[in-house]
Amino acid sequence: MMKKLKTFRGGLHPSEHKEQTAHLAIEDCPLPEELVIPLSQHIGAPAEACVAKGERVAKGQLIGRARGFVSVPVHASTSGEVLAVEARPHPSGKLLPAVVLRPDGEDAWGEAPASVADYRELGAEELCERIRAAGVVGLGGAAFPTHVKLSPPPEKPIHTLLINGVECEPYLTADHRLMLEETARLLAGIDILRRALGARRVCIGIEANKPDAIARLEEACRGTDVEVATLAVKYPQGAEKQLISALVGREVPSGGLPMDLGVVVQNVGTAAAVADAVLAGKPLIERVTTLTGSALARPGNLRVRIGTPLRHLVAWRGGLTGELAKILCGGPMMGAAQLSLDVPVVRGTSGVLLLREGDVELRRESACIRCGRCVRACPSFLMPTTIAAYARLERFEAAEQFRAMDCIECGCCTYICPAAIPLVQAVRHAKLAILARRRKL
Repeated sequence: MMKKLKTFRGGLHPSEHKEQTAHLAIEDCPLPEELVIPLSQHIGAPAEACVAKGERVAKGQLIGRARGFVSVPVHASTSGEVLAVEARPHPSGKLLPAVVLRPDGEDAWGEAPASVADYRELGAEELCERIRAAGVVGLGGAAFPTHVKLSPPPEKPIHTLLINGVECEPYLTADHRLMLEETARLLAGIDILRRALGARRVCIGIEANKPDAIARLEEACRGTDVEVATLAVKYPQGAEKQLISALVGREVPSGGLPMDLGVVVQNVGTAAAVADAVLAGKPLIERVTTLTGSALARPGNLRVRIGTPLRHLVAWRGGLTGELAKILCGGPMMGAAQLSLDVPVVRGTSGVLLLREGDVELRRESACIRCGRCVRACPSFLMPTTIAAYARLERFEAAEQFRAMDCIECGCCTYICPAAIPLVQAVRHAKLAILARRRKL
């Protein structure tokens, strides 16, 4: 009898489209002629520039200081000359301050990164400080500062560390390849995270559509107490609260955080970056990202320096194969549409999706038919159509009463809606209005 795989309630099964890149090894992308390194690449206060035009910087040098606890520093992705500190296009859709750098081709570190002989001799506070100083954030897309997650209040001790290797977004395969190719680095980072938190249980969750990664990690974890759990293939299995539901069997309370249950979730890419930060003192200046889609000549999984313009990635992979209709940073479900290829790769860029005209479906919105599909699909057990209706009427207090703030913006409701109502966009509008009202109180 086949074992039933763990999962959560709700969700759906969009086409995966991972076959383009799942089998392709990670390649190093060459440096562009110009790097645009935003000072805002994380949740929280943006960094403050500490370099000026004309200054020469070394690889890994601090170019942006953190401003407060929920903030991280920003570092130069290579050596070169600062061309400007000015507002540039950002994946958020805004013009935001960035350090514009011209690489000198030497790719030279200033001072050699400080390494440690044995991280097991370091205390939790020192581990967290090395992670903070390296600018490590969540690489699954949210870009939440990792040191903040590793610093729960004393009254909320952490007993379980969940490692997210799900990568449930269609098209994206960067985490899949990292688990296969950089297993030792990943496991070192997981052990560091465990020590920083004092967690007793460690579990790596991976969807069943990655059997090679599951086998690789099961072999690597044999003889240890690190669990490798196979999860059902369903979107959004990799969302934090849904992963906790599947692997811990408990629901994060409305308005609460995973730490309320004694749980912390970290992405596999984040764990690998933690290993670099602690073992080698290497700041977060590059990441693995998937470049894919029907409009691209040669898709792939690339190790890319932070600040690399998307235009450079596309040119290096052979350019476009047809008329470009849509650019997404991230996957098709939660990714952010871009106005041009001039935006740079940032720490949260898990993938870049380029689609041709014929692959982008334009649906005409019609009236809600009260079918309830959005309610059945919602993994947060909300009523998206009701919240969206209140949002359109600007009745934001009513939207809040229907738990609009619990929406994880996964896009299931919009995807499944036969009336093509932009439900997740309406709920997002309500959330922003609710937050704005709270700030005024």
